[in-house]
Amino acid sequence: MRAFTLIILLFVSGFVSAQDNTSVITLAEYLGYVKTYHPIVKQAHLVINESEAKLMKARGAFDPKLEVDYDRKKFKNTEYYDKLNASFKIPTWYGVELKGNFEENTGDLLNPEVSVPEDGLYSVGISVSIAKDLLINKRMAMLKQAKMFVKQTENDRQILVNTILYQATLSYFNWLKTYNEKRVYNSFLANAEIRFNGIKKSYEAGESPAIDTLEARITLNNRRLNLEKSRIKFIKSSLELSNYLWLNKNTPIEIKNHVIPNIHTIQDIDKTLSTSQFDMATLDIDNHPKLQSLDYKFQSLHIERRLKVNNLLPKIDLQYNFLSQTPEISRSFSTSAYKSGLNISFPLFLRKERAELKLAKLKIQHTQFEIQSTKVMLKNKIDAINQELESFIAQNDYIGGIVNDYNTMLSAEERKFFLGESSLFLVNSRESKLIDAKLKAVQLENDFFKTKASLFNVLAVSDVDIN
Repeated sequence: MRAFTLIILLFVSGFVSAQDNTSVITLAEYLGYVKTYHPIVKQAHLVINESEAKLMKARGAFDPKLEVDYDRKKFKNTEYYDKLNASFKIPTWYGVELKGNFEENTGDLLNPEVSVPEDGLYSVGISVSIAKDLLINKRMAMLKQAKMFVKQTENDRQILVNTILYQATLSYFNWLKTYNEKRVYNSFLANAEIRFNGIKKSYEAGESPAIDTLEARITLNNRRLNLEKSRIKFIKSSLELSNYLWLNKNTPIEIKNHVIPNIHTIQDIDKTLSTSQFDMATLDIDNHPKLQSLDYKFQSLHIERRLKVNNLLPKIDLQYNFLSQTPEISRSFSTSAYKSGLNISFPLFLRKERAELKLAKLKIQHTQFEIQSTKVMLKNKIDAINQELESFIAQNDYIGGIVNDYNTMLSAEERKFFLGESSLFLVNSRESKLIDAKLKAVQLENDFFKTKASLFNVLAVSDVDIN
């Protein structure tokens, strides 16, 4: 339904509102389409899918495994050997592996140590690491890190979505700014046309000198020139805005001339950008997505460090298997028939292992420094933006007073001009000052909006009010 509405809004040039032939798209509506359909936002969600796939891969290290090993040799009518070994292994969380095995070996030249009963030999046993790989091993570490990576990716996705929404918001504010500038020039063009026509008639009646007609025409053409420049800027900003509007990943949308921004955006900006509840005093910076992401990275590095410490231990693997010819009889597995083994290995200098542990510790220190610097940077940025927003309140009062005063001066100068007590030059000068003041007001509003967007970006808000 939303996509259908947008098509009507953006493509149907005959859409007519109650007042005129323009249609307004608000910031909330615009960001709603960006968040729903923009390809980069959709790509951000794929990062979550990728991390979940890696988690599944890590869990696969604990999947039960069925192995079959068959080997046969026959030469010059002599069967040297015919060996079959089938096993079923179940890895567990710690360094323990459960194993069931069936072995059947025959042949004229079979090695005596692999001779088994005619119907084969069954075994059930366990393999355990009693030093290295007991409390933590590579597959345990990979699974834990994969879980951390999923949580880290969720925060990274929020940051990425926020970045796209931030850039889209800046485009909307620039679009709104160029539209307001066009409105300013358009309104004063009408004044210049009225003034020029009036002075022209006055000249034709012999009441005004020809030089006033020339000055009025210069002013009129200047207003037309400024309006044309602002119109082109508005078109360019509309095309830039269109970069963020899609119906799906393959259908971009172009803003049409009859679609305009909401000139009352200032009333809803906090609600739309979810910055209305912001309070510097109660802000918990530790819950920031960037710091959360770094914290999960930090925890993952600690898991890696534990694994490197584990590699300093000697490798001691113990195997014990109960043997039986009749596995259907549970009591046939006893300690009187078994197969056991012990494997011990230990590097003498541990140079590789000690180097890897040192590198893991350095990574942890690097991440600690990054967390500390990021926390300070975020606090300072948020504090600076907050003070800037407070300053805009005073600046807005000042520019509002300046605009009102210039407007009053222009009205007074126009009355004096019609009474013959002033000149067209002074009227145009007063009007130019008023135009400059209104453009400064538009620029100030745009700066205020951009600062709000910066706050939205620094807080890494990904949830916008699109209702």
